[in-house]
Amino acid sequence: MLKEFKPILFFIAKFFGVYILLTILYSLYLQPYLHELEVADPITNWMTDQAVWLAEAFGFKAHSVQIEGEVWRRFILEDKYVARVNEGCNAVSVMIIFVSFIIAFSRGFARTTLYILGGLAIMVLSNIARIFLLTWIFRFHPSYSQMSHDYLFPAIIYGTVVILWLVWVKFFAFKKE
Repeated sequence: MLKEFKPILFFIAKFFGVYILLTILYSLYLQPYLHELEVADPITNWMTDQAVWLAEAFGFKAHSVQIEGEVWRRFILEDKYVARVNEGCNAVSVMIIFVSFIIAFSRGFARTTLYILGGLAIMVLSNIARIFLLTWIFRFHPSYSQMSHDYLFPAIIYGTVVILWLVWVKFFAFKKE
């Protein structure tokens, strides 16, 4: 009986093994920034800087500020402090779930690695756009801020992950190398 469940048990073991390992590594990475240095981590800084660049590319006056003792970056759009970008905004936790699923369904090193890198690139670009669009909403349409932050934009980032998973399973996971 165990033999017939072997593929699903192997999938679950791979998924949770990779997920736990990557979560532990990410937690170790965050520790000094959140507890000792008390500043935003470099990934959050980079994501924020890219969202600022995107805002400027669209003609807005934008910048971000790191204040000592704050583990987030302040996002200023058109001379108004509109958002704080913290570790949760960098989407790394979502990327860990994405990578865990792809590896759980891995079919060959090259194909899996290329798909993970491509998927992560798509997720990073969509997350940068998400941060910019949220700050734009916060600045110019504040009555939609809460709904956008809590429902719309999480749906977009998780929707991106689900679409990437479906593409992986349908077109890549079960094809021969």
